[in-house]
Amino acid sequence: MITTVPVTHGIESLFGTRDENIRLLESGLGVSTVLNTDALAIEGEPAAVARAEHILQDYFALVKEGVVFKNGDLNSLLRVVTTDPEVSLRALFDSGKQRSFGKKVLAPKTATQRRYLEAIERNDLVFGVGPAGTGKTYLAVAMAIQALISKRVTRIILTRPAVEAGERLGFLPGSLQEKIDPYLRPLYDALYDMLDAERVEKLVERASIEVAPLAFMRGRTLNDSFIILDEAQNTTQEQMKMVLTRQGFNSKMVVTGDLTQMDLPTGRRSGLLDAVDILKGVEGISFVQFDERDVVRHSLVQRIVRAYEKHNEAIAGKQLSLKLGEAVPAEPDPAIPAPAQA
Repeated sequence: MITTVPVTHGIESLFGTRDENIRLLESGLGVSTVLNTDALAIEGEPAAVARAEHILQDYFALVKEGVVFKNGDLNSLLRVVTTDPEVSLRALFDSGKQRSFGKKVLAPKTATQRRYLEAIERNDLVFGVGPAGTGKTYLAVAMAIQALISKRVTRIILTRPAVEAGERLGFLPGSLQEKIDPYLRPLYDALYDMLDAERVEKLVERASIEVAPLAFMRGRTLNDSFIILDEAQNTTQEQMKMVLTRQGFNSKMVVTGDLTQMDLPTGRRSGLLDAVDILKGVEGISFVQFDERDVVRHSLVQRIVRAYEKHNEAIAGKQLSLKLGEAVPAEPDPAIPAPAQA
């Protein structure tokens, strides 16, 4: 089946850098497209062509209304609508309302990101679990800044375990703060992206923003605070219990982590994995699971995440086959005579 969609303004954004947006639409729906002078021809199975036509009609209607899709925004939306037939581009765009976070105005780029922000608004403890590049930490920091600016909390506490990612850094010179800063740099990056550097420095000086390793949390009660525990997959079971019990009155806590990137010593169980098992179903706690479809970095990152997941699944399958082979000895073939006894 072939149909055409009239082309109006916004064709450059539709195709994207190196045509990545239109290629995503084609591969996601199993269609092919050809750009003519004033129309885009779509060819494929009838259901897929109808779906692509509806998505493109929504896109051109939004552009006509003055919507400008920034770099990567449309790609993120297309990833959702090409995999979920129940979601329209219009509905996804409208539901992803823009929010002001300091000097940044952001909108959730995927349905999971939207659920994540809504969960943080509704619950006092939220776990965001999933692969790199899905916006878990960045959006948590954004929500913390919004809460601080609107005076719903009096301080932000950003913490992560000081675990080396597969390397041995050895002795680091300088003061204690200078020693731990390399571990906390991703949290500072998010802060500087949303607030002016001078304002961040003043808030840190006044202790309105505190960036500290996890060990500094022991024995404290954190009232009127927005607490973010980042890289939680590298906490031990004891550390996770310790930090979760620091939460005081009028406080929110967001715990983020990626269970595929653990740097704990061999034999140590992750505190994040432990918490997910133990706290499921506890009232007031929300768990949001991200996957490779929510990756909002370079499109290559999404393919890298998917490739590693397939590789790990293949290894797990081989290990299971080996275990089953060891556990169930092969039955003797009756056609083959048994060896003679000595």
